Amino acid sequence: MTVMHGRWLKIVAAAVVSAVQANALLRFACSQLVVERFDPLVTPGIVSPHLHQIVGGNAFNISMEPSLDLPALSSCTTCTFTEDFSNYWTAVLYFKHANGTFERVPQIPEQLVGPANGGITVYYSQAPGGGKTTAFPKGFRMIVGDPMVRQLNTSNPETTHLNYRCLAKDDSNGGPVAAPNTDSRSLFDKACVGGVRSELTFPSCWDGVNLDMPDHKSHMKYTVNNKCPSTHPVAVPAVFFEIVWDTAKFTPLWQAGTPNPFVWSMGDPTGYGQHADYVFGWKGDALQRAMDTCTSYGGPCPTLKTQTIEEANKCMQRSRVREPIDGALAALPGCNPVQAGPAQATPVPQCNATTEYD
Repeated sequence: MTVMHGRWLKIVAAAVVSAVQANALLRFACSQLVVERFDPLVTPGIVSPHLHQIVGGNAFNISMEPSLDLPALSSCTTCTFTEDFSNYWTAVLYFKHANGTFERVPQIPEQLVGPANGGITVYYSQAPGGGKTTAFPKGFRMIVGDPMVRQLNTSNPETTHLNYRCLAKDDSNGGPVAAPNTDSRSLFDKACVGGVRSELTFPSCWDGVNLDMPDHKSHMKYTVNNKCPSTHPVAVPAVFFEIVWDTAKFTPLWQAGTPNPFVWSMGDPTGYGQHADYVFGWKGDALQRAMDTCTSYGGPCPTLKTQTIEEANKCMQRSRVREPIDGALAALPGCNPVQAGPAQATPVPQCNATTEYD
């Protein structure tokens, strides 16, 4: 049986211009800004418990108050749309060697986005059902997923919006329709010759009041039957991430008969704990203009200014936390022992990982 993700169905539908209404869709690359143990949403002002890979504007910092004007504070962005100084970030994937050491899995660019330096392919699409899509306001932020989760929870609406694709060598199954047995909610127990793609979709219904909440989630909801609930009536862009991890590089090292050797930077070998953060930072009314007028699937959006991916690759930050993140590591950065669950992961008491940064 052929599988098509609900998320991909929405993207395909959004890309089709009907006689009644054209749905907005942006698809663009954001190359890697930095790999860092910072998380200004969950742990502002202190070093984060686990490692993230961050893309977007170079105003990213250990603290980011909602009042900050990110376009004014940024001198560059890793995204190909140069009016987007937002920041987007996810956890980082590692390979656990047979000797117990960990090695960071590199990221590779997707098709049609050019030679991005790792990073994320970002989508903004009009909410299902059409109608007016309202751009996020200044200071808006949100999170999807939970790094402590270690089992599938089908009662949580987020579950169906956090997925993986086992890619073919030529990326022939990289589009909306997946070959049988190539999509999963968890990390795979088999080698993927084209790598593993993470797929994360944020909710697209806002309460219209709160820029953020203590849990960074409850001001947002997913649509129900393609409509926003009355408690969260404002349709905002559906933000979707894709990240391709070069797991194929490690296939020769995956010993036959052993479990999945890949683990997220928060010590998650199941994959159920994948998560993502978003801090809005588009300049002026650029995102609203784009959502009102741009309908090309990954193509030009004439109302937005652009740069080449080669130019975007030049926008980088140096890592500021004083710790190694590459090479053969005896442990994951921070205090993140591998916890396979199914119970919720628990923080390590009296963590002795460095909290120093430049």
